[in-house]
Amino acid sequence: MVVDELNDETVDRLFHALADTTRRDILRRCVRGELSVSRLAEAYPMSFAAVQKHVAVLERAGLVSKQRSGREQLVRTDPDAVGRARQALDELESAWRGRVDRMARLLAEEPGTAEPQVPGIEENNTPEGPER
Repeated sequence: MVVDELNDETVDRLFHALADTTRRDILRRCVRGELSVSRLAEAYPMSFAAVQKHVAVLERAGLVSKQRSGREQLVRTDPDAVGRARQALDELESAWRGRVDRMARLLAEEPGTAEPQVPGIEENNTPEGPER
C-alpha cells in the first residue's frame, strides 16, 4: 500500500499520462506482461517514435519502467502504479466529500427552513417572476 503523500506535480503527471487513450491502452497491455516498445508500436496506427513518446510520458509519471534487453527496450508496469492513482483519487474524493458535508451542515443550520431555499426565489414565484 502506498502511504506517502503525493505532491501536486506527481498527481499532474499521473493524470496527464492517464488522460490519453493510447497511453491507457499501453498500460493495460503491459500489465499483462512486459513488452518491447517495437512490439507495442505494431499495435497502433502511428510511428514508432510516437509510441516511444507515449511510453516516455508513462515512464515520467512512474506508471511504467523500461529496461534494455539487447537491442530492445522492454516496458513493464510498476506494481505500485495503480496504488498511486487510487491514492490520488481517494484524496480528491475525501476533499470533495468534506466540502459537500460542510455545505449540507450549513444548509441544515439555516434558521426556520425545512428545505434549502434558492436565494431570490419566493415560495410562489419562479425565476421569471410571479405565477399568474
